Amino acid sequence: MTQRRIGELAKQLNCTVETLRFYEREGLLAATGRSANGYRFYNDASVKQLEFILRAKGMGFSLEDIRELLAIRVDPLAKSCGDVRGIAEEKLAQVDRKLRELQSIRDALSKVVDACCGGDVPANHCSILLALDSDLQLNQEAH
Repeated sequence: MTQRRIGELAKQLNCTVETLRFYEREGLLAATGRSANGYRFYNDASVKQLEFILRAKGMGFSLEDIRELLAIRVDPLAKSCGDVRGIAEEKLAQVDRKLRELQSIRDALSKVVDACCGGDVPANHCSILLALDSDLQLNQEAH
């Protein structure tokens, strides 16, 4: 079994040492030992666990979600596939809500950009600034 120091593991998985220390503080990752001079060591199982964490984080799962998924991963007989799916479905619903919000923001921003002449007229006549100054118009544009 290969033992890696924290810097080697961070480099191997293209993350930072600070990220690894953060996951340790959060209880998501544990060093498998320390050398006499205090260096943390990680084994192959730690690498797999960190890969799991990074993939889950890349899919948008929160630290709490990841903690729950790791617990299920460690004891997969305690929960069902449906339980795992439920966690993923909730994350998907959150992403869908965020996409709708972003689309609404994009639509409003597109309208004010399209309305702007973008010319050399003084900025006190800029339709973007006028729209940002107008609470009524922004509220209408956002909905």
